[in-house]
Amino acid sequence: MIDFTDEQKMAQTMLRQWTTKELAPLVKQMERGELLPYDTMRKLLKTFGMDELVRAQFAKLAAEQPSDGKPRRGGSLGDAGMMAMVSIELTRVCPGFMLAFGASLGLAGGAIMSRGTLAQKQRFALPILLLEKIGAWGMTEPGAGSDAFGSMRTTARRDGDHFILNGQKTFITNAPYCDIAVIYAKIDAGIQAFIVEKGTPGLSFGPPMDKMGMHSSPTGEIFLSDVRVPADQLLGGEAKDPAKDQARDVFHNERTSMVPMCLGMIERCLEDSIAYAKERETWGKKIADYQLIQDKLARMYMHRENVRNLLFRTLEKQQLKVGISQAEASAMKLYCARAATESALEAIQIMGGNGYMREYHVEMLMRDAKLLQIGGGTDEIQIVTIARQLLRDGVPA
Repeated sequence: MIDFTDEQKMAQTMLRQWTTKELAPLVKQMERGELLPYDTMRKLLKTFGMDELVRAQFAKLAAEQPSDGKPRRGGSLGDAGMMAMVSIELTRVCPGFMLAFGASLGLAGGAIMSRGTLAQKQRFALPILLLEKIGAWGMTEPGAGSDAFGSMRTTARRDGDHFILNGQKTFITNAPYCDIAVIYAKIDAGIQAFIVEKGTPGLSFGPPMDKMGMHSSPTGEIFLSDVRVPADQLLGGEAKDPAKDQARDVFHNERTSMVPMCLGMIERCLEDSIAYAKERETWGKKIADYQLIQDKLARMYMHRENVRNLLFRTLEKQQLKVGISQAEASAMKLYCARAATESALEAIQIMGGNGYMREYHVEMLMRDAKLLQIGGGTDEIQIVTIARQLLRDGVPA
C-alpha cells in the first residue's frame, strides 16, 4: 500500500471540515476541564453514520455465529485505513480527544471484540462502540507500569458463580467517567480479564488526574474492594487460555495505533511551522530563508515520510492478514513517538516565544506528544523488547 484510497481521501476532506467547524472551537474548554469530550465523540459518530455501520456489522456477526453454539472469538469493526484517517484528523486538532475516543472504542471495545463471547460483544462491546457507554481498559497499577504482568497485585478468586476482585488500577484513560471497564487480575489460572460495570458494589473511581498534557482526555484510578463479578463476565467466558496473550494483543494494537496519532501531530507541526517561517521576519528577511530553519523543516518532513510509510506498511499487513512481531510493533512505536516529540519541540523552537504560548497550537501538541513515549510502554521498554527478540531470533528477513 503506497497511498490512501480515493474513498479514504474523500473521508479525510469531510473529517477536516468537521474537526475545523465542530471540534476546534471546543478544544480550549476541554483542555481547561470545563467540557468533557464524550458528547462531541457521540456527535462525530452520528455525523458520519458510524453508529449505523456498527449496528449493521453486529447483525452480520450474529448471523455468522457457529451453529454448534461455541463462542466465536475475534472480530473487528470498520476499515483499518479509514480508522487511521479518523485518528490522524482528530489528532491534528486535539490529541487528547483522540486518546479518549481510542481508549474507549479501541482498547476497551477492541478487547471485548477480540476475545469476548458473542453474548459479551452484544451486551458490552456494542454499547461502547455506539458510545452509549464509555469504556476503560484497566491494566496499569501503581507498582506495575511497564512490568504490568510480573508486578500485578489485583486479584480475583472464584466464589460460586462469581469472582471477587480486589486491587487498584491507575493512569487509566476515561476511568473517572467510564461505564464499563475491562480489568485484568491474577487468578489460579494466571492473569485473566473481567468486564466490570459501573455501579457494581465495591467498585469506585478517583477524580481526574492533573497531568502535563492530554488534558482533553480524563485519566484516573480504579479501586476494587471485594467486587463481585458474575462468572459470565470473565472475558471469553472461560479461564483456560492465559489472558496475558489477550492483553499482549491489546498492547500490540495500542502500540501500532499510535502511528496515525504521531503522523497527525507531525503533519500539523510541519504545516504550522512552514506557514510561520514564511511570515516571520528577522534582520530584514523571512526566517524560512535561514538554513537552520530549513534544516528543522526538512527533518520534520523526513519524520513525516517515515511515519507515513510505517503506517502504510501496517495497513498493508492487516489487509493481507500478516502478523506483526512484537519487535516490529515496538520499533514502530519507539520511532514514531520520538519523531512526534522531536517535531513538536522543533516547531516550538521555530516559533520561539510565540510557540511557547498557549495561543499557538504547537504548545499543546508538544505536551501531548510526550505521553506517546510513555503510554503503552516507555521508550526503554520498547528497546528491551526489540533487543530481546533480535538476540533470540536474529534479524528478521
